[in-house]
Amino acid sequence: MSSASESRQSKVIGELRVFIKKVLSDPTIAVKSVEIARKYRDQQDADEKIAREISANTTIRIPENWSDADRMFLDILDEVLDDEEALY
Repeated sequence: MSSASESRQSKVIGELRVFIKKVLSDPTIAVKSVEIARKYRDQQDADEKIAREISANTTIRIPENWSDADRMFLDILDEVLDDEEALY
């Protein structure tokens, strides 16, 4: 693995650690994030709207220029909603 790749991977892991700590310290973050994702899911530019509202209504901050960890969080929210729909 190259040094640049290792550095990038280390940064993503660090961001995810901070995120997980926030979610564990405030369990309402997960519920709010899924509710917000559900609200905007089928709209144009859904990910941007979801990111903005999550940033405005929780302690999670998703900047305009998403990192790999930010993108991963938004993708996971989409997967959670896919799983939710599959149950019904």
